[in-house]
Amino acid sequence: MKKSASVTPEFEYTKYEKARMIGSRALQLSMGAPFLIKLDAAELKKINYNSIEIALREYDQGVLPITVKRPVR
Repeated sequence: MKKSASVTPEFEYTKYEKARMIGSRALQLSMGAPFLIKLDAAELKKINYNSIEIALREYDQGVLPITVKRPVR
């Protein structure tokens, strides 16, 4: 069995779940939480130290430490 190159969940998040996860992580970052991805000074300056952009990059790389609980139907 081959592993896929991207790190994505077995299901897709809704746009509301994605917005909630990224917003929550951006708040954590703005309050001083450490980055979970490697960013050099040039990249940080390019994105203007924007916590939402950093949270989006963490989401895209699959390292966001936030999960979604869905009710079982």
